[in-house]
Amino acid sequence: MATLAILIIGLISLANVLVRYITDASFAFTEEFSVFLLVVLTFAGASVALRRNGHIRIALLERALPGTARKVLILLQGGCGLVVLGLITWFGARMTWQEFQWGSLSPGLGLPQWWYLGWLPLLSALMLLRQLQQTRDRLRGRLEDES
Repeated sequence: MATLAILIIGLISLANVLVRYITDASFAFTEEFSVFLLVVLTFAGASVALRRNGHIRIALLERALPGTARKVLILLQGGCGLVVLGLITWFGARMTWQEFQWGSLSPGLGLPQWWYLGWLPLLSALMLLRQLQQTRDRLRGRLEDES
């Protein structure tokens, strides 16, 4: 998903530059679609990094702690991630629902705004599932920490 998003961003940006260079006009949809695809790219990439235990964190304390204390720290880290992703999912869903109810349209193309916003709670909910998987696997010792 992330690869497809960045490919599409590159193609529409290139097309927009070429059209602007040749005709002195640009496509109206490129900014809206690029921002939308950047959100998709961010959440898809973050989800992959989360599943592979590749997010940036300071593991010095985690490696220094004995077994039980380390597991408590892993649970604390996982819980914090779940809270943040839960809040993004909840408020993203509320915002999407409000935009749907109000019938708001995007400024450039006049498309329903909720079409763009609906991906935020969906992708953050999927990332929340990845957070649960990662925390479970770290507690079971399946994901090694980076050295």
